[in-house]
Amino acid sequence: MTHRLRNVALCATLLGAVPAGAHSAKHSEPVKAFHGGQSLAAGPYHLELVAKDGELLLYVMDHSDKAIATGGARAKATIQHGFEKDTTQVELEPSGDNILKGTGSFTIQPDTGIIVFMKLPEREAYAARFTPLNAKSGAASKAESLHKGKQ
Repeated sequence: MTHRLRNVALCATLLGAVPAGAHSAKHSEPVKAFHGGQSLAAGPYHLELVAKDGELLLYVMDHSDKAIATGGARAKATIQHGFEKDTTQVELEPSGDNILKGTGSFTIQPDTGIIVFMKLPEREAYAARFTPLNAKSGAASKAESLHKGKQ
């Protein structure tokens, strides 16, 4: 019984030492959108998604809102409407200095959710969940960012 209590105490101590977030709290606040989309913080990035029927543009910036080159980046968006089981996958490819672009046969509706997975060369991968038509003036009020980890 004593060993079990020691193990529980050790696990609690170790878990308490693990950081709770992917980045500091100051970066979990709404992020300004510069291109008319929904913008949020995801790890060391500010990601802005401009979503229109048939086209997605993802702008990648650092926390100082400086453009980050997307050459060699890999990204994929999963689009879902409400609680429907069907999803649409869209590959996003570099298109300009700090832009990833994807096109396809899809529509953006009020209940559309879009999860974007992005990996820049020699960097960790990150995911962000957008709700383009539910965002309040580009803020991340309904969005959440998810740290995906190394791939």
